[in-house]
Amino acid sequence: MLYDDQLPVRFPKSTFAMGVVYFLTSASVLTSIFFSLLLFLSIDDDWVMMALFGSLAIIFELGKFFAWYEFGERRSRKNFGGAISALVFYGILAAISIGGSVGGINSATNKAQNHVNVQQAKVNAFNHQIETIEQQIQLNNEAAKKYIEMSRIAVGLKRIQNENEQLRLKQQKLAQERDSLPVVSQGSVLGLIDSLARALNIDTQSAKLGLVIFLSVLLDFFAAFFIGLIGEEYRFRQGFRQVKPITIDNDDEQEAPKLLTHQVVVEETAKDNVEDVVEVEEIIEPPSLYQQAIDALENNKVSCTKKALTSFLKIDSEETDELFKRFMDEGLVSQKANKHYCWNGLSTD
Repeated sequence: MLYDDQLPVRFPKSTFAMGVVYFLTSASVLTSIFFSLLLFLSIDDDWVMMALFGSLAIIFELGKFFAWYEFGERRSRKNFGGAISALVFYGILAAISIGGSVGGINSATNKAQNHVNVQQAKVNAFNHQIETIEQQIQLNNEAAKKYIEMSRIAVGLKRIQNENEQLRLKQQKLAQERDSLPVVSQGSVLGLIDSLARALNIDTQSAKLGLVIFLSVLLDFFAAFFIGLIGEEYRFRQGFRQVKPITIDNDDEQEAPKLLTHQVVVEETAKDNVEDVVEVEEIIEPPSLYQQAIDALENNKVSCTKKALTSFLKIDSEETDELFKRFMDEGLVSQKANKHYCWNGLSTD
């Protein structure tokens, strides 16, 4: 029986699926870099310093994601010490990156809020002028009542009426200028912040800070997930290419070794010259596990891996380890740099 020890539990992802993964990874990494640049570029106005700080932000972002990729590589090789060091390095860079993203997103939301505040301030200024004129008109009306009570209508009332007319015209002009200002929409992000503040019964600044931190951490984990997915798929494809699935043909299938018996007819002559035929079952000892393993590997019945040999001979892992140790001691098996075993074959000497 031809046996394959590592039949794949799944096939490599399709070109379309990997295209989507690469697109999402690129988008998340570029977005993370962009938000970090918003903070680092605002540190200094000098273009030299901006270039230096911008380069630093890009290096931190790319180094962070490579550290996460290296963490997956070392963990797959069971190099747990190296994996922990890569994880610690990733955590340091991720903290810097998340801080930069928090500052960048906060800066972007502040600019949007400042634009809304400026427009609202213009509207408030017009409202204040209109209200002031209205108060002046009310004072003039009070003065007009005094003139009427004092029977001096001809002296002061006409002047007050003319002044009120001028104030009304000015008030109408200010109202038209206020209404002609462009309508400033609050924006979905600012609306979300206000909704969170009302729902959680907290101030707007606390809601904005919490939302910014959440988005920054989510963006970082999102990018790290797809970086790890690419690394896992790359390692899977390498292993998949090394495994060469063999079609099992039922006609060529061989049964596992079992006890072989045959009957021997023994002819004995009795003292009274009566011949009796006796069937004696003679048990022939089966080949040892060592011989069975050599036969399977030498005739390419199984690939040279511990898992394949364990399944083929139906033995436990400890017995397989002992067999491979003996093979290596005798030079029948060698181990490559990638920890895979290679069958050297029996010596022809």
